Amino acid sequence: MRKYAASKWAALVLGTALTAGLLSACGAAGASVEPKPPVQKPEKGGEEGTAKPPSPFAKDSLQATIEQKDGKAFVTNPDSMHVVVNKKRYLPDGYEPADLVVPNVEFSFGGTIEKSHMRKEAAGALEKLFAGAKEAGIDLYAVSGYRSYKRQKSIYDNNVAQRGEAETAKFSAQPGTSEHQTGLAMDVSALSVQNELEQAFGETEEGRWVAEHAQDYGFIVHYLEGKEDITGYSYEPWHVRYVGQELAEAVHASGLTLEEYLDEANLNAQK
Repeated sequence: MRKYAASKWAALVLGTALTAGLLSACGAAGASVEPKPPVQKPEKGGEEGTAKPPSPFAKDSLQATIEQKDGKAFVTNPDSMHVVVNKKRYLPDGYEPADLVVPNVEFSFGGTIEKSHMRKEAAGALEKLFAGAKEAGIDLYAVSGYRSYKRQKSIYDNNVAQRGEAETAKFSAQPGTSEHQTGLAMDVSALSVQNELEQAFGETEEGRWVAEHAQDYGFIVHYLEGKEDITGYSYEPWHVRYVGQELAEAVHASGLTLEEYLDEANLNAQK
């Protein structure tokens, strides 16, 4: 009996030792294998399959800001700094900006009259543009800013009477379709061309400075040479339009007109 107990005890000790050895071996092997991190799939919007955010100007695209009424296309964002008004895009009937002021700049005429005015933000930007020009040794003069529907109608009708409708259409807007009515445009000139509004201004030192630096102050030269079929107007190097610095710089860098840049096709192509 005693011999059997000793044999049983020896077998128990041996089994325990073998079990411990196996566990130790498994532990050592397990310690040398680190768990692999989970595979990270590229998130939507990452480098693969990137979905860029929409253009900051998307809400003011040509297609998003128009409604048809009585056979005409009317803009729905007349108070926007990015509004596009042209021969095919009318301002709402009776539209008049609520924040017209007179910019503190040199004018080509005396007194304060309707065309002295611009919208407040645009007027402040024009003051900075003129100040920047002055620092560069350039003297500019403001010639014609805001025009009411009534004033534009008078100008247009007078031009038609003198030159005919076809010729007038090249340089004068029908009432309700003029950028001047938005309060965001100003015609500028210089003494080098007797403050006249003529294409020769574009060849002057003053005109070249405006073309090169207007965007730095939030303006574009809207009616570009060679873009007559798009803007509907002849080249006007004197006509500056305020759109805000971000859009002005983007339009200038693109070489496009405002109409081309704010077309949904172009905005979507930038994504």
